[in-house]
This record gives sequence, C-alpha cells and structure tokens, in this order.
Amino acid sequence: QVQLVESGGGLVQAGGSLRLSCAASGRTFSNNAMGWFRQAPGKEREFVAGISWSGFSTYYGDSVKGRFTISRDNAKNTVYLQMNSLKPEDTGVYYCAARYSRPGVGIKLDEYDYWGQGTQVTVSS
Repeated sequence: QVQLVESGGGLVQAGGSLRLSCAASGRTFSNNAMGWFRQAPGKEREFVAGISWSGFSTYYGDSVKGRFTISRDNAKNTVYLQMNSLKPEDTGVYYCAARYSRPGVGIKLDEYDYWGQGTQVTVSS
C-alpha cells in the first residue's frame, strides 16, 4: 500500500507562483513514475504533469507547458510541482498519483495505481 500526501496549495493572484509537494510512504519510491492531475469544479480530472522514476523524462499537459515544472527527490520520497504564471483557469484540486503496475509515465487516470487526497489551488483574477 502507498500513501500520498499533497501540500502547498492555497490562494494566489494571477501571475503568481505556488509549489506543491507530494510525500510518499509505504513502498519503494524510486522505482515508479509519478504524476499530477487536477480537477476543476464541474469538470473531469485532467493530466497536468508526469515524471519517470529517474526524473529524466517529464511530460506536461498542453495547458501548463512552459509554466509548470515537475521534479522529484527520491531521497526524500517526494515529488514537486512548481507552478508559475498562474491563471484563474488553473484553479482546482490538485492530486498526486503513483504508478507501480507498469513502466513508463502515464497521462491517463487509469494508468495510476495510488492517489492522494488532493490540495486546493485557487487563482484569483
């Protein structure tokens, strides 16, 4: 079993920055891909960013490319999402996810095995 705990969400003005963290426990962290997803009110959960076990490969949703950066520190069992130039449309609950069942980085919800409880990000205009 894997436990994922997100932190770092909050309220920020448009153009500002936030850094989300996701701390993992319960299973070896350095062998699996990790991802961030988000869900806005009334919308489906969508892929934001993903990172390979080594950190060498990263993937981003089209709406966040060039503004968000995913990274990981395997020694700390933690994955990060640095969010810059935030927009009101970035508002939502951000979820961390872990993929153990298959190699590689996934971009779909059903490609991940474990999920955190989410952290709220609100961007005001």
